[in-house]
Amino acid sequence: MVDMEERGKIVVIVAPSGTGKSSLISRLKGDFPDLLESVSHTTRSPREGEVNGTHYFFTKVGLFKEMIEAGTFIEWAEVHSNYYGTSKEFIDTALKKGQSLIFDLDVQGADSFKDYFGDKANIIFIAPPSLEDLEKRLRGRATDKDEIIKRRLNNAKKEILRKNDYDYCLVNDEFESSYAKLKEIVGKVLGV
Repeated sequence: MVDMEERGKIVVIVAPSGTGKSSLISRLKGDFPDLLESVSHTTRSPREGEVNGTHYFFTKVGLFKEMIEAGTFIEWAEVHSNYYGTSKEFIDTALKKGQSLIFDLDVQGADSFKDYFGDKANIIFIAPPSLEDLEKRLRGRATDKDEIIKRRLNNAKKEILRKNDYDYCLVNDEFESSYAKLKEIVGKVLGV
């Protein structure tokens, strides 16, 4: 675990794919404009509208593997057949400036953050109301093929088993009420 002086705060949102975490994070950024969203590296292809350096650093697999070997990432994982990783330098630079950061991570990434930052990493698990509801959301997005949806649902079953392992857990059953709870939690973490 890293020893850190009092600097920016770390908020980690972890949720199965399709749970609504991107929409919740987007809304949080509007209400907490000083909360900096981490930009992770990924080997997956950009989705429509995603911009390199804003949504992700889209990285070729070979370069990503070189970055792993060089110890560039605080956490990295292979998720849904793609690599994702968070740069140590990105985090350290922001925290030293006193900026608070928000992270959109999977369970493996959240565990790495807890290992590295300890109690300074405030992890919020967002759960779907049910697996059936999650499947409807994933199919409704119409962005993934059936085999990818099935893989995401299988991963979600495992991830949901971990929902009580983190600092906070909330169910995204109705967006406005779920967002109100999330906003309250983040306000408490940030001390505002």
